[in-house]
Amino acid sequence: MKILVINSGSSSIKYQLIALPGKKVLCKGLVERIGLAKSVVHFKSDLHDFDDITSIPNHQMGLEKIASMLLDSKKGVLKDADEIVAVGHRVVHGGSVFSKTTLIDREVKRVIRSLFSIAPLHNPPNLMGIEVAEKVFPKAKQVAVFDTAFHQTMPEVAHRFAIPNKFYDKENIRVYGFHGTSHQYVSRKAIQLIKKKESKIISIHLGNGCSMTAIKDGKSIDTSLGFGPMNGLIMGTRSGDLDQSVILFLEQHLGYSSEEISSLLLKQSGMLGLTGMSDLRDIEAAAERGERMPQLALAMNSYRIKKYIGAYSATMNGLDALVFTGGIGENSDVIRKMVCTDMDYLGISLDLDKNLIHSKEIRAIESTQSKVKIFVIPTNEELEIAVQTYRLIN
Repeated sequence: MKILVINSGSSSIKYQLIALPGKKVLCKGLVERIGLAKSVVHFKSDLHDFDDITSIPNHQMGLEKIASMLLDSKKGVLKDADEIVAVGHRVVHGGSVFSKTTLIDREVKRVIRSLFSIAPLHNPPNLMGIEVAEKVFPKAKQVAVFDTAFHQTMPEVAHRFAIPNKFYDKENIRVYGFHGTSHQYVSRKAIQLIKKKESKIISIHLGNGCSMTAIKDGKSIDTSLGFGPMNGLIMGTRSGDLDQSVILFLEQHLGYSSEEISSLLLKQSGMLGLTGMSDLRDIEAAAERGERMPQLALAMNSYRIKKYIGAYSATMNGLDALVFTGGIGENSDVIRKMVCTDMDYLGISLDLDKNLIHSKEIRAIESTQSKVKIFVIPTNEELEIAVQTYRLIN
């Protein structure tokens, strides 16, 4: 059974075509830097492996490019679109309606659309991926796997806000959390590696969007992203944690509208707001050249992560393992080093040589003196989505 997985993020689209139940990856790839002058399209199968630098101004064109590559008569892996039995879609926000994987119909799409306002960078491209897939693969079942599902185990003390109860009871305003599929996948791998059923793990997902999750005994008990995907860590274009008074000041004293504030905090802030760049590879290169603001932005970024490590270690009353994942977490030895420096009080000690090794494999990078395991675990949200999709339709 061939299942296509589409993971449509804020600035990229990951895709994999997987044969289940054997979990054979027939092809995979990535469209990244969407909206920038030079987008990059990756495609890899058993017979072909190539990159294409082109202009991909929006997600729709990115998804159409993926479909054309899959069906290409020379390099593609499909002869006919009907070979796809199901398409599994990553959907960031399921609100309080969806807590598990579900078949997509008109009502599901309506709810996804209704949540645009609290997941404006993700739910729109998620829905676009669904609608394009429905046209390209009309006979396939469309399935949604929600980022918020893994975090449904958070206790009330973690997912409630200290605002009047009516906003929770009637409007469902609470912490939902995101990147749940990624946190679930890598924490399972970490639990297998440390061989402890009673485990205390902090998963650090770093990409253009970033989040951290405290995972106790395999269950999410707290997470840095909240009602919408903007809180917590400093991200590519998102501010992360911010004093609410700043928002009131922007509105009451500087005349910003709610739409302008939303755009400012979601699309113009974070690393972009600090440096003029949103891609961490460019920022690290500039910092290496000695540019002050990129250096400061990296320091602020790692400082925020360290604060959450301290908070979650306290919440769980201990820590067995740190897990770095996501595009930045897996590839940036700079960020990992900055985060793990001067953390010996918590028993965290990095092996500098192991940290410099770049690999697509799971690896441990702690020193022999470290009391806490430090893992780099490449996330595989696509495989997790494919497995959940397969289980749902069978």
